Amino acid sequence: MFFVQSFYSNDPTRRPMPHPLTQYLNPQQAAAVELPDEHALILAGAGSGKTRVLTTRIAWLLSTGRVSPAGLLAVTFTNKAAKEMLARITAMMPLNPRGLWIGTFHGLCNRMLRLHHRDAGLPATFTILDSQDQLAAIKRTLKTLNLDEERYPPRTVQHYINGHKENGRRAADVDGWDDYSRHLKQIYAEYEAQCRREGVADFAELLLACYELLLRNEALRTHYQHRFKHVLVDEFQDTNRLQYAWLKLLTGPQSALFAVGDDDQSIYAFRGANVGNMQDFQHDYAVRHVIRLEQNYRSHGNILDAANAVIANNRERLGKQLWTEESGGEPIRVFEASSDYEEADFLVDEIGQLKRDGIEPGDVAILYRSNAQSRLIEHALVQAGLPYRVYGGLRFYERQEVKHALAYLRLMANQDDDNALLRIINFPTRGIGNRTVETIVETARATGTSLWLAACSGGAGRSAAAVGRFVQLMETLRQQTEGLPLPEVVDAMLDLSGLREHYRNDKEGEERVANLDELVNAAAGFVTEDENDLAAFLANASLEGGEHEARPGETAVQMMTVHAAKGLEFHSVFLTGLEEGLFPHENSLADPKGLEEERRLMYVAITRARRRLYLSLAQSRMLHGQTRYSVASRFLDEIPETLLKYLNRGYAPQSFGAPAAARQADPGHGLKLGMNVRHPKFGIGVVTDHEGGATGNVQVNFRDHGPKWLAVAYAKLEPATGES
Repeated sequence: MFFVQSFYSNDPTRRPMPHPLTQYLNPQQAAAVELPDEHALILAGAGSGKTRVLTTRIAWLLSTGRVSPAGLLAVTFTNKAAKEMLARITAMMPLNPRGLWIGTFHGLCNRMLRLHHRDAGLPATFTILDSQDQLAAIKRTLKTLNLDEERYPPRTVQHYINGHKENGRRAADVDGWDDYSRHLKQIYAEYEAQCRREGVADFAELLLACYELLLRNEALRTHYQHRFKHVLVDEFQDTNRLQYAWLKLLTGPQSALFAVGDDDQSIYAFRGANVGNMQDFQHDYAVRHVIRLEQNYRSHGNILDAANAVIANNRERLGKQLWTEESGGEPIRVFEASSDYEEADFLVDEIGQLKRDGIEPGDVAILYRSNAQSRLIEHALVQAGLPYRVYGGLRFYERQEVKHALAYLRLMANQDDDNALLRIINFPTRGIGNRTVETIVETARATGTSLWLAACSGGAGRSAAAVGRFVQLMETLRQQTEGLPLPEVVDAMLDLSGLREHYRNDKEGEERVANLDELVNAAAGFVTEDENDLAAFLANASLEGGEHEARPGETAVQMMTVHAAKGLEFHSVFLTGLEEGLFPHENSLADPKGLEEERRLMYVAITRARRRLYLSLAQSRMLHGQTRYSVASRFLDEIPETLLKYLNRGYAPQSFGAPAAARQADPGHGLKLGMNVRHPKFGIGVVTDHEGGATGNVQVNFRDHGPKWLAVAYAKLEPATGES
C-alpha cells in the first residue's frame, strides 16, 4: 500500500522541491498527482478538490514527458465536465487539445467507432439516435411486428432494450420464459435488425458496439492497449458494468488506470451505476496505491461532522473521514412542522430573513427527495413573491404528466377547449393517428364548430371507432365524477383516463405517478380555501403555472431534487421532507442495499451546504388527497444531538408524535394507550398515542414496521388478545 509520507518526509533536507503544478496542493493531492505509472484509486471526498487533482495529474503527466498527448485517455460522464477538464488543462500548459482523447464514455466510443466503422459493421456516416428518435424507431418496429402499443408501451420497450445493452446483452443473449418476454425479445431482435438496415445507432449501442469491437478484434485491442499508457476516469463510482468492462479491454499490461471517485456519493443505481466496481477495481488490478482526499474546502466543521456521522452507518464502504481547517460553524437547524403547509411557510420565512441578512437568493437551495414535493413549496414562494428556479427539471405545472392531467380536466369542464382535446385525444395511445386528427380539424373548420363536436359527428372505419371510444371515455368521466368532491374528481380522472396506468409503465414512472398524486393534493388544498369548483381550480392552476419562475439572469432561490444537487454547493441549504418513507424512500426500507444508497443520497445532500444547513420535516403530509402521518427519518437520528439546534421542540426527537394538546384522556374509540392491536397489513403493534377523539387518528408502534399514524375510521385495527 502506498503511503503519502514516502513523498513528504518531516526532514526538510530530504523534501524534494515541489513541481510548479503541485506546489499549491495539499500533501494528499500532490501525492495523487505525482504517483508512479501504476494503477491507482483516489477516494475523493465531497469538496476535496477532485477535479483539480485529476486535471493536474493529466497536466503533470504531459509536462514531465511521462506520456504524449496521443498516449493518454481521460473519460468522464458529461460533456460539461469534459469541457471543464480540457479548459483547466490548457490553462495550466500550452497544448493543442485536438490530440487528446478526453470526453464522455459515449463520445469516446463514437470516436473509436468512426475510425473503425468497417470492423464494427457500421457505415462511415452512421447516425446517432437520441432518446426521442429511438422511441420513434421502436414504434415503427412494433408496427412492423403488428404488436399493440398498449400491451407493449414503447417507453417500456425502450427501457428493456437499453437495460440489456447496458449489461452487454444482445437480443440473442436474452431469455424468454413466457409469451410476453418472448415478444419483448422478438421486438429487441427486430429493432436491432432495423437499426443495422438503416445505419443508425442509439446511445446504448455506442458503448456496446465499441466493447464488442475491442473484444473480438485482438489486433485492434492490442493497438489501443499499447497506445494509451495512461487511462484516467472521473466519477468512477458512477460506472456501470459495461463501462468497467470497456475500460478493462483498453488497459493492457503496460497501462496505468487512474480512477477517481467517491463510493459515498454513488447515488445512480437506478441508471445502472455499480458502486461495487470500485472494490472490483482494487481486486482485479491488484491496486497498491489508494489515496484518500479527506480535507474539505467547502463546508464548516459541523456540517462535515453530520455527514460523517450519517455515512458511518453504511457497512459496505471503503471508508474516509471528511475534515476541514475551518471552524465548526453554526449548528444545524432543525424545524419540525405540524404539516407540509407549515414546512413550506417556514422555508419562505427563513429565506426572506436570509435575504435581509445579505445572502443572495441564488446562493440558497431547497432540496427534496421527490419532485412531487416541489408543488407546495413553489406555491409558498409565489405567494411570498420570492423568485425561484427549478434546477435540472421543470416546475410542477410544466411537467408533461401534469399537463396531460390538466388537459383531461379542462375538457371535462369545457367541451369546446380545442387545445385540451388535441393534447389528449391520443394520449395514452388509443389508435388515433395524425390523419384522423387532421380530418377532425378540417370538419370543425368547415362546420364552424369545436373539435369536440366534430369528433362526436362520427364516421366510418377503424379510426372512427377509436375516436368514438375517446368520446365515450370523456362522457364517462363527466358522468362518474358529477357531484364528487374536487379531489375525488381528479383522482377518478387519473384512473379512468388510464394516465396512472400509463405512467406506471414509464421508465421514470414512479416520479411521474407521484406528481399525478400531488395534483390530487393540490385539489384537496384548493378545497380548503372554500372552493370546490373544477373551473376555479383549473384557473388557479393556470395562475400557479404562470411566469413566476425567475427571469434569465435574475438571482433566484434554487429548487432541485437531491440527485440533481450532486456537484453543486450553496451558502445555505434547506433539506426538506426528512420522514421515514419519504427520505429514506419507502421502496428502500426493506432493501439493505437500497437503504445504503438512500444514506449516500443524504450524505450528498448534507455536503452541498457551505455555511448553513436546515433540516425540516412534517408531522403530517398530504398524500392521494388525504392526510398521512409520519415518523422522523432515521437519518435525523443518526446525526449527533450536539450538532443540532431545534427551532421548535414540539415533538420528541426520537418519536414523531402528535402535539400534546391534541391528545385526549378518553379517545372515544376504545383503542387505549398500551393496547395490543392487529392491523391487516402491518401486523401486531402497541397503541402509543391518539388525537382527535373517536373520529381522529391513532399512533401504533408496529413490531415489524415501526410507529405509524392511522385514521381510526379506516385503520381496521382489532384488539390482539394475548399478543405481546
